[in-house]
Amino acid sequence: MIAARQSVWMVVLGVITLGLLVALWAAPLLWALITSLKPELQAAAQPIVWLPSPATFDNFTSVLTTGNLPRWYANSVTSSIIITVVTLILSAMAAYAFSQLTFPGRNLLFWFALAGFMLPFEALLVPLYKLMNNLGAINTLAGIILPQLISPIAVFVFRQFFDQIPKEFREAAVVDGATELRIMWSIFVPLSANIIWALGIVTFIGAWNNFLWPFIVTNSPEQMTLPVGLTQVQSAYGLKYAQTMAVAILGGLPVILAYLAFQRRVTEGFLSASGLKG
Repeated sequence: MIAARQSVWMVVLGVITLGLLVALWAAPLLWALITSLKPELQAAAQPIVWLPSPATFDNFTSVLTTGNLPRWYANSVTSSIIITVVTLILSAMAAYAFSQLTFPGRNLLFWFALAGFMLPFEALLVPLYKLMNNLGAINTLAGIILPQLISPIAVFVFRQFFDQIPKEFREAAVVDGATELRIMWSIFVPLSANIIWALGIVTFIGAWNNFLWPFIVTNSPEQMTLPVGLTQVQSAYGLKYAQTMAVAILGGLPVILAYLAFQRRVTEGFLSASGLKG
């Protein structure tokens, strides 16, 4: 009886804790949404106006019809999709080589690849900027995209999964005369569908939300991505709080929808990578 009561109290405590965590996570989003529906004067008013009176969608209309928001959206969509697709292809190819092929220095090269994951991106800013400048890629989409195409953690995850695939699959394909590239795309990639979806969503979100590198490598509003463009939502009278929140809501919407749409695949992918689910 006592054990049953303790179990009930543990469940209640868990639900309360989870509710508090959800509230803490949702509060900034709720405040951003409320602020985006306020007239600009109410958004900057002191004392704080907690609820819009009246609620208006003028801020959304304004940011969509004036300024560079459509261009920022296009830049973010283009760069994020290219980064995601190319990163997955390069990571899968590198992981297949590290997992299935035998060549001199394989393990050493793999540890060098992982060393890139240990270096903070901030430490690479200066050499990357010089490289992009030498390539003539400053203030271009290519300059935004190229340094983000390599993902050591994606290589590591792919290799861990490829190592779990029975060797007999590859050996049978080799006997049938298949090339290594054909084996990878026809056997290993289809078996890694959940991993690909999980890494794809994580890579897309990371590329979409990346602020630091696009901020450094771009200097004209036409080449900015959405996170960088947020810093430009201001006027001669100061920051436009309501319009900034409207842009933030519009900017986060694609990421939220993408994650909700593929949430199950993301979960299955990470369970597969961890070995908890076959």
